[in-house]
Amino acid sequence: MSAHGDVDLGHTLAGWTGTALAVAGLSALGASVVALSPSLLLLGTGLGLLAGLTTWALHLAGWGKSSGPRPREQWPWRVRDLGARRGHPDCLGCRMAGRRPATATGFMAGRVTAVDQTACTVPGPTRQGRGNSPVPEWN
Repeated sequence: MSAHGDVDLGHTLAGWTGTALAVAGLSALGASVVALSPSLLLLGTGLGLLAGLTTWALHLAGWGKSSGPRPREQWPWRVRDLGARRGHPDCLGCRMAGRRPATATGFMAGRVTAVDQTACTVPGPTRQGRGNSPVPEWN
């Protein structure tokens, strides 16, 4: 049992690399404020952007983790997630990369369905606006 109990803290190669780059970027930004240095400001901003892009790329390559708890054998940070190619359900990074998981919760794997217009009503007093749709009455 670890010092944090028997939990999955999500330590991954993507997380550690992104955190290290972000700390270096924030340190450079802090030094740029103290030293009034535009070059350090650019360096810190660049490192911050690099941290985000590197973390995202490593996550997509399988060195990150999906949302939620993982099986115990996948807890070490050196274990690669082989399911990352298919995409993780409810993962913004996977959706931004165009990866749609086969089993998504709550929606049809990112497909937009038609909305029932009768269910979209506005509460309170209404008046008829354009196209016979109820709009709120403003005083």
